[in-house]
Amino acid sequence: MTVATSSSEHACPFPQGLNAHWQTTQTHLTEDGARHGLDWPALWQSLSAEQQAAAQKVLTISQYVAESLPREAAWFDEAIRSNSICDPLTRGIISYWLDELAADAKSEDDWHKALRILRRRCMVQIIWRDVLRLAPTMETTRALSDLADECVVRSIAFLGEILQQRHGKPMAKTDGQEEAVEQHMQVLGMGKLGAYELNLSSDIDLIFAYPDSGNTTGPKVVTNQEYFIKLGQKLIQALDKPTIDGFVFRTDMRLRPYGQSGPLVMNFASLEEYFQSQGRDWERYAMVKARIITGEESAAAKELLSILRPFTYRMYLDFSAFDSLRSMKAMINAEVRRRGHENNVKLGAGGIREVEFIVQAFQLIRGGQDKSLQTRELLKVLAILSGEGLLPAKACDELKQAYLFLRNTEHAIQALRDEQTQLLPESEEERLRIAWVMNFTDWAAFTAELKKQRDIVSYHFAQIVAADEEVQPESEAEQVWKDVWLEQLSDDEYSGFLEQYPCAASTDVHDLLVKFRDSRAVQHMQPIGRERLDALMPLLLHELWRRNEPTSVLQRIMPLLEAVLRRTAYLVLLKENPQALEQLIRLCEASSWVAEYITQTPILLDELLNPEALYRLPTRAELAEELHLRLLRIDEQDLEQQMEQLRQFVRAHKLRAAACEVMEALPLMRISDYLTWLAEVILEKVTELAWQQCVHKYGYPRTRDKEVVTEPEFVVIGYGKVGGLELSYSSDLDLVFLHNSDSNASTNGDRSLDNSVFYTRMGQRMIHIMSAQTRSGDLYEVDLRLRPSGNSGMIVASMKAFAEYQQKHAWTWEHQALVRARVLCGNGIAAEEFQAIRDRTLGCERDLPKLREEVREMRQKMRDNLGSKDTSGQQFHLKQDEGGIVDIEFLVQYGVLAWSHRHPELLGVTDNMRLLDAFAACGLMDSQDCQTLQDTYLTYRAETHRRALQKQSLLLDADTLSRLKFSTRRLDVTRLWKLWLEPNT
Repeated sequence: MTVATSSSEHACPFPQGLNAHWQTTQTHLTEDGARHGLDWPALWQSLSAEQQAAAQKVLTISQYVAESLPREAAWFDEAIRSNSICDPLTRGIISYWLDELAADAKSEDDWHKALRILRRRCMVQIIWRDVLRLAPTMETTRALSDLADECVVRSIAFLGEILQQRHGKPMAKTDGQEEAVEQHMQVLGMGKLGAYELNLSSDIDLIFAYPDSGNTTGPKVVTNQEYFIKLGQKLIQALDKPTIDGFVFRTDMRLRPYGQSGPLVMNFASLEEYFQSQGRDWERYAMVKARIITGEESAAAKELLSILRPFTYRMYLDFSAFDSLRSMKAMINAEVRRRGHENNVKLGAGGIREVEFIVQAFQLIRGGQDKSLQTRELLKVLAILSGEGLLPAKACDELKQAYLFLRNTEHAIQALRDEQTQLLPESEEERLRIAWVMNFTDWAAFTAELKKQRDIVSYHFAQIVAADEEVQPESEAEQVWKDVWLEQLSDDEYSGFLEQYPCAASTDVHDLLVKFRDSRAVQHMQPIGRERLDALMPLLLHELWRRNEPTSVLQRIMPLLEAVLRRTAYLVLLKENPQALEQLIRLCEASSWVAEYITQTPILLDELLNPEALYRLPTRAELAEELHLRLLRIDEQDLEQQMEQLRQFVRAHKLRAAACEVMEALPLMRISDYLTWLAEVILEKVTELAWQQCVHKYGYPRTRDKEVVTEPEFVVIGYGKVGGLELSYSSDLDLVFLHNSDSNASTNGDRSLDNSVFYTRMGQRMIHIMSAQTRSGDLYEVDLRLRPSGNSGMIVASMKAFAEYQQKHAWTWEHQALVRARVLCGNGIAAEEFQAIRDRTLGCERDLPKLREEVREMRQKMRDNLGSKDTSGQQFHLKQDEGGIVDIEFLVQYGVLAWSHRHPELLGVTDNMRLLDAFAACGLMDSQDCQTLQDTYLTYRAETHRRALQKQSLLLDADTLSRLKFSTRRLDVTRLWKLWLEPNT
């Protein structure tokens, strides 16, 4: 076989550097073809020179196409010989092929197979036309979108028939005066699918809805929601499930209301309520491209659109869209830095996403008044913006050309192996293939043009969307600070400098600088990295010099600088963002813990870019939304990245909490609440992820009569600090996992498990997600020792077993722990069951002398094992010694166990502060004593936080005790301890 060259008039000739790759491809086609009935040598010889050139280009570029041809030998043999593989692919042709492939389909497995063969045929033809530039860019995206539409619509019809054989048709409720109307599922195609802009390896974002509640006609009657959930699950499986024939489309449902925690399908009334009361800015952006792919002409579809359009488009000029857009772009920029995706042609600077943001901003601002801007396709909107003078025609033309170039690049990357990525390849061979398909002679020529197009997009994005950046005037002393860093001042000049810029410890600072500058790590930096360090250090010194303790601050910052010497993008970040540098120095000055925390995870420097956000802690709902948005951009199957993002999220928000605390921006109670909310939000997400992974592997749990359970019957119970809303920065999580499923039933997957075993696996998965060490460490340290029977007990207990253990086998100290136990997340019914067990257990009347004795004994054991063992009064362990934190905690727990049978209001809260309030309200404790304990408890806890942030021990010496005036507080706690727990002494 000879090497052919492309005969296209404007195409680059075959790159000689790809000869070896082409020969390997030919060998594969010959050998693999022989196993599947494809006679590749004979097919090759039968082609004309022009056909050979075309086939060679496609097969050299796309490994996916080369691997697909033998899978359906007869079909592709005929398509290549006849040249029909070069024909345009319309929705009608796709439908015709599916008719043929599914003519004999009876079961879901038959249907799955037909869809996957259809996908392979269509993808090969689409890539063939795209690589040879026989199809314009947007024709390629339209063909891919038509394929997705056809697969969704036809699957609903096929699977609906199967489902209706058991459940009948879903009908709307009626008042008896009118005829019931059959309900149909409406499928919203979001993002690129909605705009007919799918890329070669795109997933599809869907939202399912139906008009009205009601029931099916039977024989087995279920609610409409249950019916459509089952239909939605079957549709997702039909598209997303990998089989021996591959998959059809990765299907992402995370854009639905409430995300993964929300119901899979909602009726129109629930959708409207959600968008009116809880819809977010990012959801408005998502809705700009939304399209009802099941058809927009029906009455139901028009009703759904009438709900969505007022939410998406405001009736007034909505310039707030720019602010929300900047926030979204800032989040994406931070993610690009975190994941090193500067070479991502979608998310990186000047990428596809920035073009989309520019266009969507105008749509959201003016779309309510100008209906033409409610068009979904990006290029059509650009033409409207140009025609109406909303954007200069030259800018629109440049953005159009850049967008097409970037989309073609994206397709070239994905054509290689049908992988869902927009990252430029790193291997020389793949780079040469990308350059060739983009019609460039080499990689350098291609990347030069790519940079040009991305620079154009970045420029227009900055002009239209980006916030104005203050231009920092050069300091007159800039050169002097540089000379100090590089030690280029004479002794006299340095003395004069110190007179002008006095420093509290100039000699020590100077010695530290010399040591750092002359260190092996700095001396062996690459030239570009050293330039960046030399640009940053004068600015850092200028800020540092004015501090009261510059030596300690520099000692804390130097490990961070050493940690980023090989990741010099962070040096640039600090150099180009003076406010971030200032915040870094302030925080390191205030807390050695913060300095070390940032050093361990330098990506936290991103958090310093916006001081206003750094010192404003979001609400619990805002935390959940931010985490949802972060994980939306990660493949659902990529557990490693999901785990990494969870860790980065937690570390970023712990930093924000610490910043607020050390700068005294918020009181201790607010900090603890926030850290507790953070843990709750993470646990909700971890529960979701573990559930999805276990369902994927084992199927859904079922009831005894084989009905599928689509939401986990599972709760996470928090004990200790998380239960009492008192988390600190390094607190572990004391958790108990419970389920209330039918233990005599099993899951419906190929690898079926008993429900109880399923939930045990789910609990193990949660522990793995939280405890596994990634680049950013673990998520939380999890302690399960408070579960029934401790370390020897089941990881996930049934609600029945938990109740029996608490009533018959639990020790008093376990009931003490139950005082601070509460539901952190999970199923509502299971949560109510737990609360009833807790109330019943704690509300039992107890023998008070015996209870006091058991509480005292447990407290003494803790003092003996964990206290200071100091009898001279010269030392005090803030937590464990007599009169310390644990005495207050035990006193409160005793009160709940002793008196909640008479005062059930004591069972309504789990934190010590409100329990003490409840004691006073019930007349169990003098109000002044209550205030004394509360003040002492908060003061103690504030000191534990302060010492944690300075990495100091909780063992206080005599001088510290005197300075903090803790001796009096110890006496107050001891007096009240004796009053309640030693009344006869």
